Amino acid sequence: MPRERGQNVVATNRKARHDYLIEDTFEAGMVLTGTEVKSLRAGRASLVDGYAFIEGGEAWLDAVHIPEYTGGTWNNHPPRRKRKLLLHKAQILKISHKVAPGGYTIIPLKLYFSDGKAKVEIAIAKGKKEYDKRQTLREREATREAARAIAAKNHLGE
Repeated sequence: MPRERGQNVVATNRKARHDYLIEDTFEAGMVLTGTEVKSLRAGRASLVDGYAFIEGGEAWLDAVHIPEYTGGTWNNHPPRRKRKLLLHKAQILKISHKVAPGGYTIIPLKLYFSDGKAKVEIAIAKGKKEYDKRQTLREREATREAARAIAAKNHLGE
């Protein structure tokens, strides 16, 4: 059987980019059980409430929902459990130094398979205030309106 190539996205956390200001991103491997991998390959996962933390020099991902595998037996995994993240020691130190003073959190952005291995993209993020969210929406709407105006002008000019 040929090996998987490329990237196959399982789940994305679209709300994270709206609720948080993303400072830095990292790609981390995950320690999973067999039924978790099978459930992910079926395309079932939710990153909505997920977060990561550093404990004892190790990175952990918590509250990410990977539903039980339907073909699993009595040894199926619990849907929400702590999962260990695989990062280099230097990356863990960099993340912990950034998060330790406060104000920052670690959130999962994307869960995917890269060349057959389950990976999660985590980000160091700072929570946005309500007025920041409104400002972001205003800027997005302004660029959308400008693009529409340019397209309409080009369409009428031809």
